[in-house]
Amino acid sequence: MTLRKRYLFLFSLALSVILLIPAFMVETGISAEKMQPNSDHFDGIRYLNPGVPQIPPNSSGRTSKRSPTWWVWNWMLGNDWPQWPMVKDILPGPRPVARIPKGEISVTPVGHATFLIQMDGLNILTDPIWSDRCSPVPWAGPKRYFQPGIRFEDLPAIDVVLVSHNHYDHLDIPTLKRLTKKGTPRSIVPLGNLNLVQSAGISIVDELDWWQSVRVSPDVTITLVPAQHFSMRNLWDRDQTLWGGFVISGYSGNIFYAGDTGYGPHFQEIARRFSTIRVALLPIAPFRPQKVNDTIPAHRSIVHMGPVEAVKAHLDLGAPFTIAAHYQVFRLGVDGFDDAVSVLASTLKEQNLKPDTFIAPIFGQAIIMPPLPHILPSIVSREHCAGSELFIDCPPVKMNLKEKAFR
Repeated sequence: MTLRKRYLFLFSLALSVILLIPAFMVETGISAEKMQPNSDHFDGIRYLNPGVPQIPPNSSGRTSKRSPTWWVWNWMLGNDWPQWPMVKDILPGPRPVARIPKGEISVTPVGHATFLIQMDGLNILTDPIWSDRCSPVPWAGPKRYFQPGIRFEDLPAIDVVLVSHNHYDHLDIPTLKRLTKKGTPRSIVPLGNLNLVQSAGISIVDELDWWQSVRVSPDVTITLVPAQHFSMRNLWDRDQTLWGGFVISGYSGNIFYAGDTGYGPHFQEIARRFSTIRVALLPIAPFRPQKVNDTIPAHRSIVHMGPVEAVKAHLDLGAPFTIAAHYQVFRLGVDGFDDAVSVLASTLKEQNLKPDTFIAPIFGQAIIMPPLPHILPSIVSREHCAGSELFIDCPPVKMNLKEKAFR
């Protein structure tokens, strides 16, 4: 056993013990009082991805008998981990403006899945993480390679935090606690995540199912939309809380933040329900790159997208201006440091798409889109149809909109 494998084995054993502790100290995401009726993505006990086998296929196309845990161990102890370079200290971007005028959109990538979205008088953060590691402990686990593109101290007042699911690289309690001290009043989360986010001190937490919406200002409505992923905070709570992405709809138009997701039919359904998406934020890693000597296609994850799948999603969404996420910050897969960016560029070229339609951004550099004339954003007009097998089977129904006090 190599030194790296020995280190990973000991770390995994220690992490397993650590992950067991919260299972006995906190309640799970699903309680008797909040038990949801059965639907196409909830079976009464756990959440699931509609129309997706719960066991991923192997490379030959046959159903694999290996559990998801096997894939984790194979990833940790495999021999095909490329080395990531040491990233030199890079200065963070400039301090963002306090507010953006109505009609404009400003998106500043902080790194990984964290974006500062400024639109229609609101400042919104997605899956904020300023910690050095995405882990239940500060001394072990995946370490940050790129420092945040914005200094935490330079953040403007944050009105709303969007949390897509409970994985440690997306729901970082230390960062949420810092935001609470900074005055952030509100968060929007998928079902089952309310108590965990409230434990960080955020006073107002809106807990939504797919296709449910909440109005956060007179001009802006936020909708939780499907993602193809899973949830897990410890060894006992897999898929007991929901996951998802978000569509932010306002006077400036629609912004789609995908969270963490595999490729699936949900992208076409989101595009159908929101007629025009101006900006999409899509993950492009982790993934397994195709090697030159591979005789069979590389295994495709059903819960993550590589650049090839992300470009398909970009087209399904109507080819909006798309910004890449989830790369070069935390090493979470077997892809090399530059693989995601390189494959994204080659895929856009193969599809005859302009490189400036889907960009890998510079962390900390604000991307500003001026107002469009006569913007009429498409607010969702359908809610989740319980029991349908596919999203496209949901008939039109009255919008499920939670009216809350404006802040």
